[in-house]
Amino acid sequence: MNIDVVLSGLEITICRITRPDNYNFSTGRGIDMALRMKLSFACTTVFFIAVVICSGCVQTEGSEEKVLRVALTTGPDTGGSLDPSISWEGWPMRRTGIYETLFSYDENMNLQPELATGYKQLNDTKWEIQLRRNVTFHDGTIMDADAVIYSINRVLDPSNSRSSEYSFIKNVYKTDDYTIVVETNESYAPTILMFTDTIMSIVSPGAENLDTEPVGTGPYKFVSFEPGASIELVKNPDYWGEAPKIGRIIVQYSKDAAARTLLLKSGDVDIARDVLQSEYAALEADPGTNIVSKETLRTYFMYINEGKAPFDDVKVRQALNYAINRQEIVDTALEGVAGSPAAGIFPDIMPWNANDRIEAYEYNPEKALELFAKAGIKQGSDGKLYYNGKPFTIEIQTYTKQAAHQPMAEVIAAQFEKIGITTTVKIAETNSISADAVSGNYDLALYSWGVAPVGDPDYFVSSHFLSTGTYASAWLRYSNPQVDEWILEARAETDKEKRTKLYDMIQEQVQNDAVLVCIAYKKEIDGFSPNLKGFEIYPNEYTFITKEMELA
Repeated sequence: MNIDVVLSGLEITICRITRPDNYNFSTGRGIDMALRMKLSFACTTVFFIAVVICSGCVQTEGSEEKVLRVALTTGPDTGGSLDPSISWEGWPMRRTGIYETLFSYDENMNLQPELATGYKQLNDTKWEIQLRRNVTFHDGTIMDADAVIYSINRVLDPSNSRSSEYSFIKNVYKTDDYTIVVETNESYAPTILMFTDTIMSIVSPGAENLDTEPVGTGPYKFVSFEPGASIELVKNPDYWGEAPKIGRIIVQYSKDAAARTLLLKSGDVDIARDVLQSEYAALEADPGTNIVSKETLRTYFMYINEGKAPFDDVKVRQALNYAINRQEIVDTALEGVAGSPAAGIFPDIMPWNANDRIEAYEYNPEKALELFAKAGIKQGSDGKLYYNGKPFTIEIQTYTKQAAHQPMAEVIAAQFEKIGITTTVKIAETNSISADAVSGNYDLALYSWGVAPVGDPDYFVSSHFLSTGTYASAWLRYSNPQVDEWILEARAETDKEKRTKLYDMIQEQVQNDAVLVCIAYKKEIDGFSPNLKGFEIYPNEYTFITKEMELA
């Protein structure tokens, strides 16, 4: 079945559903039920994309400019702002290829210079960074030490919601036009790695309004933006590195995996991120589609409100961990293809994880019930668990920005119910969950984090396990003086082997303390056209569109 539209004399297909040979229109057999349920929305999405793409087509003498059509999950959130220094907006902006950082990671998580050419540690608290010459921003402004210092200071500004993450920086100054020195308050081993974070994107000091018109140094330049819908880009002809191979890019944002999958299958986009898990086998078998899967640095886990009884009892937190069947969650919520069971917070792909040392929480409902009983939560004659004479009740809060969250929460709720815990699932906006967490008004909150996007464990460890850390103090209400001591020592230690031992001890202790309920490690599943060359999945999820990508 084809639905066609004519725009400006150009006939295009906006939604195509391929009818299988065995398809029965009366029963609906022959087409995946989930796809049929999403079809109306998906066709609307495809129609919008088709309109956007047609408006972006550029005709030259006898030929049409090649346009890369991309379907991503989410775009900028914060009021539609495109400023990479605001909250987490740097992530979607980096993925477009507009912005760059001083250092970055390749697809194998190898550190590489980007707008810097190198660095050296002058002493315990001073790092010298050499900057790349002959680089200009998209507005023609020179990228030099002043521009870099300007960008860094925007992040350090106390009004910036994430400035506390960079409180280790005492001062930044230049020694010449292409050399800066970063001075820290004390020895801080991950200093250079923290400049890979997208919040540290280098922006043009000459830009008039970065909220609406981003100006970076990347291989692609900003053209237009439709909040919550799409962004359009063109190649940067003055790019300092290897020339980008694609002339124009249209990025459509859609939270619906079925819609993104249909766009890919119909040929209306060249690449789709996080396609429908249930379609993995079909896409893999389709000669018209390439599919790639790769483990990322994103971990699914649950926060536990340790400031609220009975969750302040370590036996209860351990029991919750034993009550989780992680393999069933992966097989059901992730359909066996989009993740793997988690042992600890850090995925196996990182060299300093302690997953071979820590004792993973295996599914053991009997052990869970035993620990609950020791904590005063006992099973009644009806099979239900009771605490202080009332049914033991848990509410799991989560959000849907990550498609797997809701089905994952529902599977966990069913597992809890199986051993007698009265469980509900609450779907809310992230701001609402954050407000509840800070106020102490929650039981469990299912989240997912890129736990090490800057390539260093301190990124997650300090914020979640150091007693003064943002999430340790305001969400988890977790404090362990021994863990604090190890974290502070590890942050200052520059010897890699010694740091690794310290982080091993930290991971073992927080595992024993059952600070979090770690559930699964995410595998990203992307589909793309065989005509697209040079695409790679980056485990830290910062990078997506690159200069290496090319349409045949």
